[in-house]
Amino acid sequence: MKELFDQVSIRTSRNVTRTYSTSFSLGIRFLSPRMRNPVHAIYGFVRLADEIVDSFHSFNRRILLERFTADTWLAIREGISLNPVLNSFQQTVNQYQIDHKLIHTFLHSMEMDLSDQRYTPETYEEYILGSAEVVGLMCLKIFVDGNEERYQELQPSAMKLGSAFQKVNFLRDFKADTEQLGRRYFPQLQNQTFNAAIKAEIEADIESDFATGLEGIKQLPADARFGVYVAYIYYRNLLRKITETTPHGIMQERIRVSGQKKISLLFSSYLRHSLNLL
Repeated sequence: MKELFDQVSIRTSRNVTRTYSTSFSLGIRFLSPRMRNPVHAIYGFVRLADEIVDSFHSFNRRILLERFTADTWLAIREGISLNPVLNSFQQTVNQYQIDHKLIHTFLHSMEMDLSDQRYTPETYEEYILGSAEVVGLMCLKIFVDGNEERYQELQPSAMKLGSAFQKVNFLRDFKADTEQLGRRYFPQLQNQTFNAAIKAEIEADIESDFATGLEGIKQLPADARFGVYVAYIYYRNLLRKITETTPHGIMQERIRVSGQKKISLLFSSYLRHSLNLL
C-alpha cells in the first residue's frame, strides 16, 4: 500500500530536517499537527537541493542538480517518487496546490550556486528571492490552508521574513562561504573588504526585513503563529550575536546559539506569545 511508503517518506523528510537544522525542527514542533509534515516535506526538498550545490564537490554537481530537478517535476506530475524526500514533497505540492513558479525560482537559485557569481544588487535580490523568499511562500500556502485572500495579504511579509533568515545565514556562514565555496553574496563585498561600515549596513537591511516579517507573523493563523515566532526569535538572537561580533570575528568562526540559550529563548517566546506581547 502506498500509504505505508508515504509514511516512510515523511519520516525521511522529518529526519533530514532534524539532522540539518535544530532551529527549524524546534519551530516546526510548535506548529499545528496538520502543518508539521508538509513543512518537513518542504524543508527536506530544499535541503537536498542545497546539499547538491554546497557539499557534493567530488561529484558532477550540475548533472546531479539536473537529475534532481527532472525527478522533482516527474514526481509532481506522476504523484509518486521512489526518492522518499521527493515523494513527500510532491504530495505537499499537489495537496496545497503550491505554485510551480515558486519551485522553478528556487531551483534556479540553486543553479546560480554552481558557477562563480559577482553579485550585483540585481542578482543578489534574484538569489534571495529564489533561495529564501519563495520557500517562505511555500510554507505560507500551508499556514493559510488554501485561503487565497490571506495568502495574498501575507505574501510580502512572508517573503521579507525568508529574506531576513537567509541574510543572517550569509553572515553566520561567512567564513565557510568565502573560504570553502568561494562565494560572496553581498554586493558590497565585490569590490570592497568586509568592514564595520558594510557590516552595519547589512545588519540594518536585515532589521528592516525582520520588522516587516514580524508584522506578518502577528497576522498568521493562530495554529501557525507560535512556531514561526520561535524561528523568528532564534534568528533575531543570532543576528544580535552577529551584531556584537567584529567583522574579523565573523571571518574567523561560525556564530552559533547554544542549546541552553535556545531553551531560554523558547521559554521567553512562549511567555511573550501567551501574553500577546509580540
